[in-house]
Amino acid sequence: MSAINDSGISLAENRTFRAFLALYTVMSILILALMGTIYYRYQKELMLSTHRLSMQLQSESYMPRLQQWLRSGSWDGFPEDLAYETGLYAEDKSSIESLLRADPRLLEQGIRKEGAYIHFVVPLASYGIYGTYLVFETEDDGLWFREFLQNSLIFGIVIFSVLIVIGFFLSKLFIRPMKEAVVLLDNFIKDTTHELNTPVSTILSNIEMLDTNAINESEVKKIRRISIAARTISTIYDDLTYLVLNHKLAYMNEDIDLSSLLKERLEYFRDRYEQKKLTLHMTIDDIVILHIDKTKAIRLIDNLLSNAIKYNRMGGSITILLKPDRFSIQDTGIGIDKEKIDRIFERYMRADNTVGGFGIGLNIVAMIAKEYEYKIEVESTPRKGTSITVFWS
Repeated sequence: MSAINDSGISLAENRTFRAFLALYTVMSILILALMGTIYYRYQKELMLSTHRLSMQLQSESYMPRLQQWLRSGSWDGFPEDLAYETGLYAEDKSSIESLLRADPRLLEQGIRKEGAYIHFVVPLASYGIYGTYLVFETEDDGLWFREFLQNSLIFGIVIFSVLIVIGFFLSKLFIRPMKEAVVLLDNFIKDTTHELNTPVSTILSNIEMLDTNAINESEVKKIRRISIAARTISTIYDDLTYLVLNHKLAYMNEDIDLSSLLKERLEYFRDRYEQKKLTLHMTIDDIVILHIDKTKAIRLIDNLLSNAIKYNRMGGSITILLKPDRFSIQDTGIGIDKEKIDRIFERYMRADNTVGGFGIGLNIVAMIAKEYEYKIEVESTPRKGTSITVFWS
């Protein structure tokens, strides 16, 4: 799985926006389709009504000629109509006499469009001729349908555009509460970051100045626990500072010996992984040079290490691999559900809510990866562990 998205919130916001807009668009299309169907039926009925009146009048003038022909007893010289093609049909749809170009599909009183022709059926029972139907036929010129298509296209585009604009503004209103909540959370993080700076620095500097040789073993353990907690807070502070002030800080890319830096960061986290009795399996190539800002390299390493420790089980292990083209950390922790893997790099997203944290560490990793065009791959099995590998060219 590759994750190179620098803003989890914008990703979540865009996903919500796209889902709403897609649903709204589908609903708009269905509404337009319904309106189009209604309009089509209206245009068709209007066309048939026009032909119905004309054919009705024509049938009344034609009937005397038909009756005269029937009384003559001769089946020759079936009377033609000057305006329409005519046909005489039995109740079983068989043709008695017909000049039609297409036989009617239905012998029921009324007018209907059948294929390319319009048929007007007149039962002759009212004239004392039972089981017989007179059918008038005219070709459908298609003018009404072309008008329907033209009007549908014009009004459809206009209405659809209006609906899309309305949907866009509705979607903005829909996601506004999410954006306001995110702004509130970001402001809280900024305030928290500002307040953390001085006390964390004071705690760490005072711990480093302590002479542990002059303190008994039980007190040393207490100081060590304080040190672990302080370093954890310090890591969180560094992440928050990077996240909130990233655009305001000056960075400088340089050739970094990632091997030495990784060993330094492992020493920094020593108390934390020893406290959980974690075993480290390390394959670190000597002098792996990477052109990157040192602060960003530290944030990338620290967040992957911190997660491997935090989400690992007591007495588990961490496998660390550093090669000229990759950096990989594998733990034996709780793992990540398959459906959550695609979202772990979103800001404030936590794969497991039972473990504390802000859900910003992997988002920072993704931000750095995107900036330097690194590739991130994640493999995870629930209750077995997770492996995260960062590739660079």
